[in-house]
Amino acid sequence: MNHHNAPALNSLRDLWADVQTLDFIWQLAALAVCLGLALLFARWWQRRQVENVGRFGQASARLAFPLFGLLLVGVALPLLTPFISINLLRLALPLLASMALVRAVVFVLRHTFPKAVWLSAWERIIATLVWGWLALYIADLAPYAIKALEGVEFAVGAQRINLWMILHGVVTVFLTLVVALWIAGLIERRLLRVTHLDPNLRIVGIRFAKAALTLLAIMVSLSLVGIDMTALSVFTGALGVGLGFGLQKIASNYVSGFIILLDRSIRIGNIIQVGADVTGEVSQITTRYTVLRHPGGIEFIVPNETFISSTVQNQTYTNTRLRLATSIGVAYDSDLDLVRQLLLEAARAQPRVLAEPPPGVALTQFAESSINLELGFWIADPEAGKGNVVSAVNFAIWRAFKAHGVEIPFPQREVRILHDA
Repeated sequence: MNHHNAPALNSLRDLWADVQTLDFIWQLAALAVCLGLALLFARWWQRRQVENVGRFGQASARLAFPLFGLLLVGVALPLLTPFISINLLRLALPLLASMALVRAVVFVLRHTFPKAVWLSAWERIIATLVWGWLALYIADLAPYAIKALEGVEFAVGAQRINLWMILHGVVTVFLTLVVALWIAGLIERRLLRVTHLDPNLRIVGIRFAKAALTLLAIMVSLSLVGIDMTALSVFTGALGVGLGFGLQKIASNYVSGFIILLDRSIRIGNIIQVGADVTGEVSQITTRYTVLRHPGGIEFIVPNETFISSTVQNQTYTNTRLRLATSIGVAYDSDLDLVRQLLLEAARAQPRVLAEPPPGVALTQFAESSINLELGFWIADPEAGKGNVVSAVNFAIWRAFKAHGVEIPFPQREVRILHDA
């Protein structure tokens, strides 16, 4: 065993020696007091931060116990050093620090991926890996593990890479990504609070920040590990070829998504019709697709390229007001002035129908068995549905016609059967 590795073994020997003395009991008592006070403080802090969960309350409540315990143990070390051995307290410091690190990492991941159910298992995995490496370090086995991993080498282009470099890189990339996503989360919350900014621009800013910070984190972490970025030239070249042949549609949808968000031709809440069958309210715009929600509950997932390469009917592009119409036929002997008045009253009686512009009635056709009229009216909230307000107007027309004896004709045919004498 070399001299460099001797301090870790000496610490273990000293701790084992303490176990056989009365000092170990005092250390256990001091550690129990520190951890007990930290637990009481954490519970008090958690109750205080109940109303602040939306910002940093949840994170501080999770970190209160290990951080406050770390502080108390750090204060106890110099105070107890003149009187008893403190090897157990020294061992508690890295354990509490690693607990704080694990909880901080998992909190950032939970905040970044709020719907991910796998994070509860990841917290245990991360804690196991961190404490496992800490155990190797305390047992003075970490240098041997590193040396064994460094012995497994292979070449990637002109770069020599070993297994330790890969594992080190994975951990470094993971930690830098966690920090980048945490910063992106702060930017997202700040942008979402800027109500005077266009929603599309806020979405663009959030996604650009996440993409830029993620790319920066990967580049920085690979540089910290010592991997030459030119070693990734083969991968980037293959990615370029893949985009050129097989992924051009996906790339086109992503580019189209940013174009839609930037030119603001489609916004959240717009009533959109694509083709003859796809109609709905824009409920979500992502970088690859847009979600249209039909009033009947159906959701259409439309690739963003469709909005760029085809004609799209945006019924609320510059104005949310929308004109609706219903047609009705009356008998030829009907009083058209009365019919017109009844139609206008049926429309005005609906609370969603606008008074300005006012409803209007147009005579559209002298048909074979009826005089056809069209009642047009305007609404300001098409996202609340169009068919329901048209149905309400039609019911009102039917009741008004029944009350005033207005006849709605229907085609009649007379069939004669002739028999030979």
